[in-house]
Amino acid sequence: MAKIAFILLCHKDPDAIIQQAEQLTAMGDCISIHFDASAKPELYQRIRKALDDNPNVTFSRKRIKCGWGEWSLVQATLYALDAAVKTFPRCTHFYMLSGDCMPIKSAKYTHAFLDDNDKDYVESFDYFNSDWIKTGMKEERLIYRHFFNERTQKWLFYRSFELQKKLGLTREVPADLQIMIGSQWWCLRRRTAEWILSFTRKRPDVMRFFKTTWIPDETFFQTLVRHLVPGDEIETRTLTFLMFSDYGMPVTFYNDHYEMLLNQDFLFARKISPGAKDLKTKLGELFSDDSADFRISNEGRSLFKFLSDRGRKGRRFAPRFWETESSLGPERELMIVTCKKWHVAKRLLDRARHVTNVPMVEYIFDEEDTSLPDLGGIQRSLTKRTRHRRAVVRLLFEYYETDRLVICLDPANIDLMQDFFSDRSKTRMLEIECDFTDDYLIGHAKRVGLAGERTTQDTIDNLLPTIRGDVLFESDRIRDSNFPGYYRVKEVNSADENAGPIAAFLDIPLEQAKEVAQTPYLFVD
Repeated sequence: MAKIAFILLCHKDPDAIIQQAEQLTAMGDCISIHFDASAKPELYQRIRKALDDNPNVTFSRKRIKCGWGEWSLVQATLYALDAAVKTFPRCTHFYMLSGDCMPIKSAKYTHAFLDDNDKDYVESFDYFNSDWIKTGMKEERLIYRHFFNERTQKWLFYRSFELQKKLGLTREVPADLQIMIGSQWWCLRRRTAEWILSFTRKRPDVMRFFKTTWIPDETFFQTLVRHLVPGDEIETRTLTFLMFSDYGMPVTFYNDHYEMLLNQDFLFARKISPGAKDLKTKLGELFSDDSADFRISNEGRSLFKFLSDRGRKGRRFAPRFWETESSLGPERELMIVTCKKWHVAKRLLDRARHVTNVPMVEYIFDEEDTSLPDLGGIQRSLTKRTRHRRAVVRLLFEYYETDRLVICLDPANIDLMQDFFSDRSKTRMLEIECDFTDDYLIGHAKRVGLAGERTTQDTIDNLLPTIRGDVLFESDRIRDSNFPGYYRVKEVNSADENAGPIAAFLDIPLEQAKEVAQTPYLFVD
């Protein structure tokens, strides 16, 4: 019966690694771990302390620092593979994994599958004749020597590359090798693993060649397996289910993908979201469930493409956690400050924070780098925040543990205002009406790209009335919407005159409102 030694390369999250190792070895399989030497020593020691007493766990005899696209990834894999071959003589298969891989079949199903299919599973397409590489370097990965990391030493990487091109310093591919390419997630039989390790000791010329190729983890094992093993004993596919988006990024799986993953004709899946705790729990339990039954439909890729083509809501199988409730809640009060001069609104909020206990957030839907707490990833981009505007505000209410919240909006965001006022929450608005000098409007035109340093005065003179008209139109549109709970302060008014609307808006005593209205340099540009 098949017995697997999993080859795990990892660099973080020791608790997840410990859990993964315990789950995979609970059914009698083994695991060999290479933990990146660049990680903190105490993280590695935590893993060793937890797993050293497990006879089905071993560790690489040597640890090295790994970098994307470097030979170090292949070398680390060879260290872990060598440790597994020597430590687990009864293992029949060696399966390459990462920390975000999880089984999508039971151990019983997995062992039976490998027993019934006496083959090596590795993607191995002809390097030059296939279209596996879509863009970027192709032949240049091989015929030039790459000594530097493209991500961490970009200048040196490309400088070295261009210098070799200029001087014609190319090299030949080893004559007896047909270079192959494919995914690094393979499953090899014991005989194949032993052949590869022997080959690495006998062919230093091949090792020197691959050590200075770029992204060798996509070519080294793929080439050697095809070189050493008869073609009819190789399946040119991976047993790990993974998909890529149109942007070339790995598709991440969430809690709602469980049923879909089980239906795929694969043994493992990558990559599982770190936050998909329910999915991880279910898949961990599945691996030890001998009674589990699987109906293979293998529609994952076509289904993903179909759903992706149907717009944003079709990109997943169920709403994400921040979309499960669409209302802010009838017990909550959302207070919107709107002002075209953002610095004026920010000064007012800064002063208001000192006289009230109400949390205040500045131009959350207008300014990309607005300071925000971690809201589970939804806050990371302006586009995502705007798309899920109610969810973002609801999460802010929850984060600050409050029923009252102040946010700023640009007057142009009338659609957001209408959306918030249509919610069941209590919503109020304070508009700050400012005077706009020609110099300010010219500066505004340059900031938004309507004018530049070389724009002629005639063009600016023609532009100014239009810009001023747009600003006034935005303000008129807000007042024409007849929002309930609408208040307005004006630059031309005295602090005492502005204190009344501020007091009503913030629901604070008049004396506190006067402190806010008397903010020094409130309207200064």
